[in-house]
Amino acid sequence: MFSQRPEDQYIEQILLRRAPRQIYQGSLDTLLQVTRQWAGQYVLGISFSGSFAKGTAVAGSSDIDLFVSLRNDVLTGNTPTLQSLYTSLNAWLSQSRYVTRLQNVSIGVTHGAFQVDVVPAVKHLGNTSDHSLHRRKTGTWTKTNVDVHINHIRYSGRTADIKAAKIWRNLHGLDISSFYLELAVLEALKGRTLYNPAANFLEVLRFLSTQFVGRAIGDPANTNNRISDELSRAEQQKIANQASWSLAQPNWGTILW
Repeated sequence: MFSQRPEDQYIEQILLRRAPRQIYQGSLDTLLQVTRQWAGQYVLGISFSGSFAKGTAVAGSSDIDLFVSLRNDVLTGNTPTLQSLYTSLNAWLSQSRYVTRLQNVSIGVTHGAFQVDVVPAVKHLGNTSDHSLHRRKTGTWTKTNVDVHINHIRYSGRTADIKAAKIWRNLHGLDISSFYLELAVLEALKGRTLYNPAANFLEVLRFLSTQFVGRAIGDPANTNNRISDELSRAEQQKIANQASWSLAQPNWGTILW
């Protein structure tokens, strides 16, 4: 669907220009092999997750997330905690000559032309796709369900609005995870028209500037997990300040480009 309104056409052109590169699983074979070697007998599967799987990827962000699902009994082996699993995977990737970046629940690596986030996770027992993840920033763990995350975002009808918000985040170097931003966009646009690119983008900025700081945003897969706890109030305020600045700009060319 394409709009005749100039401001909507402007957003549409930016989304087209900032579309991510196409990714083929074969291009990740070496990284997949290295990761499988680390996981050994405990691996249940390695799958695409994150923005690529949700349909919200944009150029300039991590190209893809690899979700490494491990058997629960891995926690009885030589790496008995989620933190030690995370540390062990980082050491293994480093020994395999990848330059790693320690993030909150993932380990970032550059693989050829791609930026990849590798997420180690331990599956819960039983007929469930719930997993436990280590949270490096807080030194704690969290239970979540990546399948629920993917479906929650992918079928929200807001993927174009989310992409615009991610492009804005990347342009201004803002420190907010893709999932947190995705959920914030859904919160900002509750009850609004599904396809209204320019007006919806401005509404997201208004939400970020006036309602984002201190707003509790929960994990749709685990009501006890507050995604908004990823950022301190000061970090949230920095995002709010940038949104206020963008709203004050006189034309679209200085808001989103």
